[in-house]
Amino acid sequence: MKSLIAEKFHHVYGRSPEIVAYAPGRIEFIGNHTDYNGGTVLGAALDRGVWVAIAGRADGRRQFASDQRGAPVEVRAEDMAKRAGATSWVNYPLGVLAAMPGFGAKAPAGFDFLAMSNLPAGAGLSSSAAIELASALAFLEMAGERPPREIVVKIGKHAENNFVGVPCGILDQGVSGFGQKNRLVWIDCRGPVFETVPLPADAHFWIFNTHTKHALVDGLYAERHRECMAAAQALGVGLLVETDAAAVERDQARLTPEAFKRAKHIVDEIARVAESRSALARGDLAAVGRLLTASHRSSQFLFENSTAELDFLVDVLTATEHVFGARLTGGGFGGAVMAMTNGAFGEAQVQAVVAAYRARFGAAPDVLHTQTGDGATLL
Repeated sequence: MKSLIAEKFHHVYGRSPEIVAYAPGRIEFIGNHTDYNGGTVLGAALDRGVWVAIAGRADGRRQFASDQRGAPVEVRAEDMAKRAGATSWVNYPLGVLAAMPGFGAKAPAGFDFLAMSNLPAGAGLSSSAAIELASALAFLEMAGERPPREIVVKIGKHAENNFVGVPCGILDQGVSGFGQKNRLVWIDCRGPVFETVPLPADAHFWIFNTHTKHALVDGLYAERHRECMAAAQALGVGLLVETDAAAVERDQARLTPEAFKRAKHIVDEIARVAESRSALARGDLAAVGRLLTASHRSSQFLFENSTAELDFLVDVLTATEHVFGARLTGGGFGGAVMAMTNGAFGEAQVQAVVAAYRARFGAAPDVLHTQTGDGATLL
């Protein structure tokens, strides 16, 4: 892929790139919306993602291009305003540039930039974190900086929170940054602390992308964030990780019905992350699968960030042979379902699921069979 993006870069800019970086997309394995509540989460870096190629310019001009967009977008160094419409994708690398000085790194002045992705759009696989981390590695390298991986991850999160405007936690950037093949990334979001957990060899991931709306910036994600913060305040804690299921039940009268459901989902989900880690250590994929499906039901009925399409897919998949469990992955409100299966799950099962979905909704989901992959790196 390095040679391919170099070829595309030359086609756009008439010269070769000086730096190429890569960062993977991620699957949120389990831990739905727990990260910004200070909880724990498990995620998997994928074997596909975003590549960024850059080359410096002496004239101070900044040009941004993508293999999925039209002509390059020029952004003056003094004009760091957030973009809208067709050029809004530029906000991800712009946000990284805006964040760098706050972490002691000088942002490069002029450059040509090209991003290339093989992640399906709108599937909840965090292409945003992938472009942020690949951009951060490339810009830092151009500036002569090699900070610890934790700092690179924090730069990406700062860009997403403070420039793009999504109040996400550390999950997406942390998994993209610390991923390893054949391992999951466990994050204690209060540190944050990053560890990797072995994934049993017979675990396979299948992504069923519904192409239903998955736009986190349009307010639903932020609304859930506000509801969780309000629930924590009503319960007398800073973050929901500081309470537990028994306390939420005991103090239910302090909460609105909505706040109770949000809080219960979060404290139960944090418990499911711990149970999943224990089951993975035992190699008990059947137990992990049950926890994945329970996570989805909690998202469906308590956090209410699922959709009819996602619920239908989980219903069909969990009734299908060779499936351990299934759940929505990512922020929700559309997007994709992840199924964890054994190696016997294959084309026959996929086509049965697709046919059922088409009969119900009149369109077929895109299906992606993916494996774990390594985290962000310079190439």
